[in-house]
Amino acid sequence: MKSPIYLVIVALLLISCEISPQPINYGNEACEFCRMTIVDKQHAGQLVNSKGKAYNFDAIECMINYTEENKGTSHELYLINDFENPGVLINAKTATYLVSPQLPSPMGANLSGFASEGDAKRAKNQYGGELYNWEAITNK
Repeated sequence: MKSPIYLVIVALLLISCEISPQPINYGNEACEFCRMTIVDKQHAGQLVNSKGKAYNFDAIECMINYTEENKGTSHELYLINDFENPGVLINAKTATYLVSPQLPSPMGANLSGFASEGDAKRAKNQYGGELYNWEAITNK
């Protein structure tokens, strides 16, 4: 029979390795790429690796630049904030992106992400700019 302490330790290890979005501590946490404090709930991003470790970014462009500089590193989750729902993380690979000078992002790329293409199109009609999918924005 296994010791209860052993079972608790195993359970804690399994929980700590869960691959899921992690809360971003806005106003206190630094961007993994540029080291600026993450404060903007409309433009932040997060990568989660296969061990469940989250890497947080103050802007989508920082997350993209980080992935470019760390091509050999594998990530299970690519997440961004939904511009329409500040603080809500969505799948970066299925999001629609708008680059518009009328919607400045923290690092100046004017890049915002939307959960739905419809929301992105409405924002484009209001602010102008160009729409992209994940593949296009990461190859821009």
